[in-house]
Amino acid sequence: MKLLLEELHARGHSLTVIRGSTTWHIPEESPLYTSITIQMDEGMENFFEVYLQEQMKALREGASFLTSFKITKDFISMIFKAHSMCSEALIQMLDDESLVKRLRDAQYDLVLTDPAVPPGVLLAKYLKLPLVLHVRWIPSGDGQFAIAPSPLSYIPVPGSGLTDKMNFMQRIKNLLIYGIILFQHKFLVWPIYDVACNKYIEGECDIISMLQEADIWLFRSDFVFDFPRPTMPNVIYIGGFQCKPAQPLPADLEQFVQSAGEHGVIIMTLGTMVEALPKEAADEIASVFAKMPQKVIWRHKGERPSTLGNNTLIVDWMPQRDLLGHPQTKVFVAHGGTNGVQEAIYHGVPVLGLPLFLDQFDNLVRLKERGAAKTIELGDLNGQSFEQGLQEVLLQDSYRQNMQRLSSLHRDQPIAPMDHAIFWVEYVIRHKGAAHLRTEAYKMPWYSYYSLDVLLVLLTAAAALLLFTVAVFWFLCCRGRRKTKAKAE
Repeated sequence: MKLLLEELHARGHSLTVIRGSTTWHIPEESPLYTSITIQMDEGMENFFEVYLQEQMKALREGASFLTSFKITKDFISMIFKAHSMCSEALIQMLDDESLVKRLRDAQYDLVLTDPAVPPGVLLAKYLKLPLVLHVRWIPSGDGQFAIAPSPLSYIPVPGSGLTDKMNFMQRIKNLLIYGIILFQHKFLVWPIYDVACNKYIEGECDIISMLQEADIWLFRSDFVFDFPRPTMPNVIYIGGFQCKPAQPLPADLEQFVQSAGEHGVIIMTLGTMVEALPKEAADEIASVFAKMPQKVIWRHKGERPSTLGNNTLIVDWMPQRDLLGHPQTKVFVAHGGTNGVQEAIYHGVPVLGLPLFLDQFDNLVRLKERGAAKTIELGDLNGQSFEQGLQEVLLQDSYRQNMQRLSSLHRDQPIAPMDHAIFWVEYVIRHKGAAHLRTEAYKMPWYSYYSLDVLLVLLTAAAALLLFTVAVFWFLCCRGRRKTKAKAE
């Protein structure tokens, strides 16, 4: 989101960012914006790393049902805790009369928020401001499910690992997972915000309806990457908006990359939430890298692997965009986060995916389906599988060719995704919303949405007509029989 703020600031907009006191990545002082800091309890900075360690240990040892249940329970508990913290922060903010007065007096043009957690959506509703969503996920999964028709026969549910080509059993799986997701969020997540809803929001408070009231959805995907599906006029696809041409590398890193010669470079990172794999897995990966003729740049902040080769450079941070855009880079070993996947598409670098959690599995399924990535599940990750996967992506030209085709498709558009995003934000400002682009479907009860009331009336009318016709024939037949009987007598 910072890149979007940078562009808005460069175009003269005045920005205020509401941040939590324990936020990982959003500084309180910035030349881009004025900040409002909300006091929050300690965050969960190391949750994902601890969760990963436990999950990987369980998978490598052959997880029992109880172990799998505990891992799932811990993950759901983390989600519950995160939403509870956000709800408490929202209540604290709206209880602060001076802060609320400041927000009202500022006369903002709109609220820009990521609805993965709902406080920003509730704040826009409370302040009666136009709402622009910077979105890929909502708490109940893919944001598009909340706003557009989403037939489960060919639209895979997040977490299903399925594509848009499903057989009968896969469609059953898709439907069941969708039901589980709806149950979790209806009874576990949404109730967390009931206190804030009941206290501050006038009328019926339904978060999904509030999402559907949003003026514009800036959706961080596109149909080069995602599977085709129905959409809505106020959904603006900005997949790859953060991608830019590569800049020159620092001199020492450029020297290391060039020293690889014709073999090129492999880069590896697992994103910002996970600093390192468990030691055993890291040692196995390092031993595979040591065998390769390529040079390796690996973002790894854990214990230095004992099997590390001379061809591998361990770094705390890497200029990912600039390395992906370097002609020497041959393969991107990654966890499959949205930003990394889209940058790999932009620069045409094939991916060896090691999905860890959240959306990473679904992102890599899409790349794998298009022949641009190979995936190794955590339970299957060892030295042998990693080496086979790496060699396959390196040596089979189809992976690079398919990814470069995706890159060509992604770049072939009349307006850059960032310019598209900024246009629609400013469009909402100019017109004080975009209500004419919103469907009225969200105001309809479910039985009207699916025309069940119409169908019931039509069936009732048809049944009444049929009964009337039968009654008339029965009456005429009976009358005829009586006349015949009378004549006979």
